[in-house]
Amino acid sequence: MAPRSNWKGYLKLSLVSAAIALYPATSSTEKVRFHILNRATGNRLRRQMIDSVTGDVVESDEQVKGFAVGKDAYVTVEDEELANIALESSRTIDIEKFVPKATIDDRYRDTPYYIAPEDQVGQEAFAVIRDAMRTRKVVGIARVVMARRERIMMLEPLGKGIMGTTLHYAYEIRGEEGPFEEIPDLKLPTQMVGLAEDIVDKMTGKFVPEEFTDRYEEAMVALIRSKEAGTPVKAQKPAGRPTNVVNLLDALRRSVEGAGRSSPPPAPAREKTKSRARPAARRKARG
Repeated sequence: MAPRSNWKGYLKLSLVSAAIALYPATSSTEKVRFHILNRATGNRLRRQMIDSVTGDVVESDEQVKGFAVGKDAYVTVEDEELANIALESSRTIDIEKFVPKATIDDRYRDTPYYIAPEDQVGQEAFAVIRDAMRTRKVVGIARVVMARRERIMMLEPLGKGIMGTTLHYAYEIRGEEGPFEEIPDLKLPTQMVGLAEDIVDKMTGKFVPEEFTDRYEEAMVALIRSKEAGTPVKAQKPAGRPTNVVNLLDALRRSVEGAGRSSPPPAPAREKTKSRARPAARRKARG
């Protein structure tokens, strides 16, 4: 079954356009999720909106959005008024320019989406735009309205489709000057830097996502399974604070000797263990 898209519209390059659909490239559905219960009855709780002055419960049809313009002063905005804000990017991803991907700072990248043609009529136009970017080794920069916000989107060829990654605006990115300003400029001994480089060389390899699992998530699943089975739950001791390095040069030498010894187990074995351990606990946790 094809995945469900969460946005439909048109991809446009000058006078060329194609009907497209956007699909989330990431998912959080596999995460353990907890319900909030009444400790005394075990019943699920539901949230309510309470008037901050009267204390009365306000039902959804009586709720309205408000923008603060002063103390206890708001401008109210109806959903219909927001829907009437018509931007071309509400239904069209219009490519405004092309740039080398390397020129986009990693800090600006946010959420990835898969973009695919929505019908057979636009498949050729879609492929032309995709292949032109691939040939020229550039990515497209466009705008798109999602969840009532206009976002910048980077478009790049990915297999037979296109990957669109929303980008942050310049005002959303904090400069590094503040956090880094108190870091002193140190003249490091060549021997120390060389030893650190040896450690890096020994630990260098390819990034394999399957080698990394969410250990906290797995610990929560183990906790839930233990409680479900009525077995004692062993308290986990947090890792202690690393000991202070008295002799950095000696620590680097010993690190070089031990580098690469704690490489993770092969992905297939870990995946097999994970698939056995999780399903029942997830179903129970979600209720």
